[in-house]
Amino acid sequence: MMHRNSNIKFQDILSTMLEQNSLDSQTKQELIKWYDTITSQSYFTHNRNTLIQNDGLAMGAPSSSLISEIFLQQMERQHLAHLSNKHKIVNYLCYVDDILMIFNSNHTNIQTILAEFNAIHPRVKFTAEIETDYKINYLEVTIHRTTTNWRTSIYRKSTFTDTIIPTQPITPPNTNMQL
Repeated sequence: MMHRNSNIKFQDILSTMLEQNSLDSQTKQELIKWYDTITSQSYFTHNRNTLIQNDGLAMGAPSSSLISEIFLQQMERQHLAHLSNKHKIVNYLCYVDDILMIFNSNHTNIQTILAEFNAIHPRVKFTAEIETDYKINYLEVTIHRTTTNWRTSIYRKSTFTDTIIPTQPITPPNTNMQL
């Protein structure tokens, strides 16, 4: 399983978004204006000082995940087919920043794949988790590899508490209705 971590310059994201779409010039200008407005308002507080973020997307901003996802999907569209053929990648599943990749280990290895993925863009870094004892955790599932197929089971992190919010809280009923 691989994880992707992106720290992309705004110009890279914007140019990738616009160059691959056949948009009229007015729409492009509106998108550029929207983009400039969002990305020029990245302020944060550190040690009681208000600072401007000059590089990267604002962590936690609603627009950051959208802009990052558009860029990363475009990057995958441009490179995944070639890498899949070259490394005999059988399946590539992606959810947000988690990727599950199934490949022919007789043809390639994860370190070679990881190096090529990391060479795609200097500001996007992938890391890898390798199966142990024929199993790997992906999202909320443990995938067990056998000689003929795969079995799955629910995966719980070590911090899992199995605590849920009770349906009959001790607060007055009118308070519950507001939640």
